[in-house]
Amino acid sequence: KLLTARQESLVLYHKLAAMKPFTLTDPARHRLRRFQQALVDYLALGPFEVYQALEEQPADSPYHQARELARQLYTRIACTTQAALAFHDRYDGDLSEPALAQLDQALSQLGESLATRIELEDRILAAVNKTQTRIAA
Repeated sequence: KLLTARQESLVLYHKLAAMKPFTLTDPARHRLRRFQQALVDYLALGPFEVYQALEEQPADSPYHQARELARQLYTRIACTTQAALAFHDRYDGDLSEPALAQLDQALSQLGESLATRIELEDRILAAVNKTQTRIAA
């Protein structure tokens, strides 16, 4: 689910970013709303699907290395969550011309934050997959 939600968010991100220059048209507003909803859905899945599942593993679980990695990276991932939620809050509700004028820069900053998040999540998922491969062998 996490990877599917991530993919949907990235596709909508790129579609939104391609709408430059940004205007107060209905298609732009609709695309922004769809992206924001997909983004929130994606952000929510990490803690619930990955981190919580790892935390629920017993101490002697084969997934202990993945759990420890997730714990180490969680603060950095949480920072990316805060950046994404700040973007969401800024562009939620009525859009003004000044806000739209800064949307390109805000999307760029959000894109950097999402790239960091994806890299960190991929490290955790790789650790989980490595453990699953080891268990299956």
